[in-house]
Amino acid sequence: MEPPETTSTVTLRVNGVQHSLDLDHRTTVLDALREHLGLTGAKKGCDHAQCGACTVLVDGRRTNSCLLLAVAHDGAEVTTVEGLAEGDALHPLQAAFLERDGFQCGYCTPGQLCSALGMIAEAGAGAPSLVTPPAEAALSPAPVPLSPEEIRERMSGNLCRCGAYGNIVAAIEDVTR
Repeated sequence: MEPPETTSTVTLRVNGVQHSLDLDHRTTVLDALREHLGLTGAKKGCDHAQCGACTVLVDGRRTNSCLLLAVAHDGAEVTTVEGLAEGDALHPLQAAFLERDGFQCGYCTPGQLCSALGMIAEAGAGAPSLVTPPAEAALSPAPVPLSPEEIRERMSGNLCRCGAYGNIVAAIEDVTR
C-alpha cells in the first residue's frame, strides 16, 4: 500500500492576485501567507485563535487564519492588511487608525484593521451582536448602528496588549459615521 499524499496544490486569490501553491496538508492559511507568499502583515500571536493578530478576510468574512487549513480553502479569496490600501492611498480605516493613534507597538494592528473591516460589513448586513438592542435586532437585515458598545463587543476577539482600545474604537467610529 502506498502512503497517502501529504501535499496538494492549493489556489488562493490573495489581495486580488491568484497564487497556486504546493502545500503540506497541515499548512494553515496564516503560514501560507507568511511563509510561502511573504505577506507578513497577519501575525502569529497565540496560534490558537484567541488573540486575533492573524485576522484576515476570507471570502469577505473575517477569520482567524491560524486555524484554517489552506487545503480546505482552495479557491478562496483572501484579503490581508497588505491588500487594504489602493496604491499610496490608505484605506479609510488605516487613515483613521493613524489619525487616532489606534496602535502603539503595532503588532495587533493588521488583525484589528481586517477585523474592523469585516465587522463593519457584518453590522451593515444586519447581523446582531450580544449588545444589539432586541428592537434593532428584530429589524434584521437592516444595518445595525455601530455605537461604541457595539464596536467594543464586535472587536472583542482582537486583543491589544498595549491597551489602545479607546483609540481603536474612536478610529472605527470615525469611519462608520
